[in-house]
Amino acid sequence: MFNHAYGAYKKYAHPADELMPLSCRGRYRGSEKNRGDIDEALGNFSLTLVDTLDTLVVLGQIEEFETQVHYVIDNVKFDADAIVSVFETNIRVLGGLLGAHSMAVTLKNDGKGMFWYDKELLEKATILADKLLLAFNTSTGIPYPKINLKYGIHHPESRVGHETHTCTACAGTMIMEFAALSRLTGNPIYEEKAHKAMEALWKFRSHHSDLVGTTINIHSGDWTRRDSGVGAGIDSYYEYCLKAYILLGDETYRDKFNKHYAAIKKYIRQGYMMLDVYMHQPDVPARSFIDALQAFWPGLQVLKGDLQPAIETHEILYNVAKKYKFLPEAFTTSLDLYWAQHPLRPEFIESTYFLHQATKDPYYLEVGKHVIDTLEEHARVKCGYAAFKDLRTFAHEDKMDSFVLAETFKYLYLLFSEESEHVIDVHNFIFTTEAHLLPLHISLTPAPTNTTSNTTKNAPKNKAFEGKKNLNLTVELDDHSISCPNTKYLSNLNNFAEVIRKNMNSGVSGYATKKNPFCSKNGIDKEYAKINAESFIKKIKFETVLRKRKITVKEFNVNDATHIGLLRDMGIKIQKESNGKIQLQHQSNEAKTTEDAKEGILFMQEMIEYAKETGITDELSKPRHVKIVTTPHNNLMFSGGYAQFGPDLDQQAIQGELVQAEPFNSCQNIANAGDLINRIVVLQRGGCMFIDKARLVEKLGAIGAIIVDHNKGTTFATAAPFGMSGDDNPSNVGIPAIFLFNKEGEELVQLMNKVRRNSKHLVAILHGKTPPKVPKQDKNGH
Repeated sequence: MFNHAYGAYKKYAHPADELMPLSCRGRYRGSEKNRGDIDEALGNFSLTLVDTLDTLVVLGQIEEFETQVHYVIDNVKFDADAIVSVFETNIRVLGGLLGAHSMAVTLKNDGKGMFWYDKELLEKATILADKLLLAFNTSTGIPYPKINLKYGIHHPESRVGHETHTCTACAGTMIMEFAALSRLTGNPIYEEKAHKAMEALWKFRSHHSDLVGTTINIHSGDWTRRDSGVGAGIDSYYEYCLKAYILLGDETYRDKFNKHYAAIKKYIRQGYMMLDVYMHQPDVPARSFIDALQAFWPGLQVLKGDLQPAIETHEILYNVAKKYKFLPEAFTTSLDLYWAQHPLRPEFIESTYFLHQATKDPYYLEVGKHVIDTLEEHARVKCGYAAFKDLRTFAHEDKMDSFVLAETFKYLYLLFSEESEHVIDVHNFIFTTEAHLLPLHISLTPAPTNTTSNTTKNAPKNKAFEGKKNLNLTVELDDHSISCPNTKYLSNLNNFAEVIRKNMNSGVSGYATKKNPFCSKNGIDKEYAKINAESFIKKIKFETVLRKRKITVKEFNVNDATHIGLLRDMGIKIQKESNGKIQLQHQSNEAKTTEDAKEGILFMQEMIEYAKETGITDELSKPRHVKIVTTPHNNLMFSGGYAQFGPDLDQQAIQGELVQAEPFNSCQNIANAGDLINRIVVLQRGGCMFIDKARLVEKLGAIGAIIVDHNKGTTFATAAPFGMSGDDNPSNVGIPAIFLFNKEGEELVQLMNKVRRNSKHLVAILHGKTPPKVPKQDKNGH
């Protein structure tokens, strides 16, 4: 599999940033149609090649590794006039260079090759890191999300520096690469900057819940999105809290992770699933779907030593993967599709690998076989493996992200290969979030002595690894002060995993009090492997929501006062219209109890599905429409989602000329602000909340907003009903807003550009259920 994909990259795309597996050519920054945020991983720096270098060594392809290292040293530069993500560049490119450097040094020291190597990749990594350092020049120490490789941040031609927000993962996934660079070069500045960012995120956490939000203001530390989970936007921050402790020996990272982990178990883990809550109101659910990036979590729990919940959550993910062949980008608590895309992500197979390492249960080889079989059957194309834009049809995207070679195939190989086949001992390394290998002996290297960070300067040696290189997994099920070291010697852990999976399906009667004596086989006298009863209490609560419902959609009668009262307890408001139809609106924070709020989410999901089946989605999802007025296009109408803020377009439509915001994904500092006055502004989703975009353009004089989805391939025709959320004060938005899915939004923008070439503005009406009469136009289409 790897050879097919890598061979296609070498033949058709080397040295491009990415391979386009359907077109059989490479993607360079600026050579193809701009894809918005997706392109911010590209910097014309041979992204896929750099990201894949240490995979070549893991797979034993030493000669190819040596050839490509020569190429990178001689040709890869970081001076393109390109705006890149600081986060993606760090984990993929800087991490790729450091991983390859570690492989080169290991091969040289072991007498297996690279005898000519003299830290050239480390020098190149330093050049890149020096550019990324500019992003950390903020009052909080939290880095800017983007940087121009050529011009930096504040140069007049950089086109960045106006951003105010970044995601938690973006700011908190720097410490491993930056600290490794500091300890390998002796320059403290990199570790200092990344450490300060981690300290800031910890400082600004909710002190009530010990949770963090999804996006934060880099200048003030205010949270701009307070939803909290372990998936997209936060995931690798938690990962780096634990792994920074292992890599660096700084116990402050361990303490941070343990507090976060306790909070996650208390608030976010519900039964076998991880459901987002609000960081300041952790008893209130924030959303009703689960995103695919959470799939890394069981693997991290294995590293933590908490095997039981890792096994349970992984099993739920596997059930979803079997249902749809692959793990979709998002799915609901009832395991239905929410977002149907799948970009061949590695997180699920990563967790599968770590669970197999911990348990040696052959079941996880069967899981890996499922992944391989589905990739071969549905994703393999002539020039590699293509991502999916819709798992319902297996329609492909012309995209193969660099992580497919850097992570997905690396973990698959490690899952099935024997350790005797490996050129290097992977247990001497720790994997970064991009699966790059950093040597564990860094934990024995003190931070550079002239660092100004007291925490890192005086960090004790990591006693867990003192005097040895090898990383041994641990298992700690109840008593977290004790662990069973080196799980590869625990022969009946596979039985332990099997018992847990069986009990997921057969109920929990009596199981919470059983003891499992597997630790005694490793010479530990104390029995402590009692199954954690707290997680089963949560499971029972969760099953009550799923199975012992107060009321279901099929039972609901709008004329029954008792039913109305039950919905009110769940936080669901009902409004009857003059025509006899009803509107339902769910506010979790108005539910009677947390469990009622959860049931309210499930009820609304059921109602949406019922509405789709019966054709009454108008009343539930409140679709909104953009009706084109300008001739000869006045037969066109684009449908999308509604907003939980601003005037109701069912009551009053609005007409105006359309103008596109510059930049398209603006959250502040719109370059063409003067063009927005008395016009309807079209802008792209991302970077801040929907309501923030509406407030911004309203402040600049706009009369309406159309927000276009940045997720490629989404369309109103197949997507679930969608409503843009507001915040604590949605009533202070004075203009209407409509959400357009990606397909409809791109068509609208193309039409605007077409009309604009004739020095005209496209005119449209934003309306709700019933389109108003289109007024007569003048000769200019107004």
